[in-house]
Amino acid sequence: MFNLVLLAARPPEWTHDEFITWWRGEHAEMTYPLPGLRAWRHTAVSSALEARSEGWDGLSVLSFDDEESARAALASDEWKAAVEHVGSMRGKRIALLGDEREMFRSADA
Repeated sequence: MFNLVLLAARPPEWTHDEFITWWRGEHAEMTYPLPGLRAWRHTAVSSALEARSEGWDGLSVLSFDDEESARAALASDEWKAAVEHVGSMRGKRIALLGDEREMFRSADA
């Protein structure tokens, strides 16, 4: 899998719960149609384990078959619509692309 990883913080006037509800609801609807999207996992941050990690609300991992598929999705009208949906929201975001490697899987998984 090749992933687009997004780490985001809410706009200052929103609560954590409002932001997560928007991200997993209204904004998710804009994401589902991305061409080539194979999986989407979302984590709502419940706590930071160290001071330098504070201030983030959630993490999304959008998975594609390969880098070409991910880049095609980022060039699509669907991605453009999702970015427009975010609009001038004043939160912050880190966006990364990379190749996923499973490093461990429990026998119970």
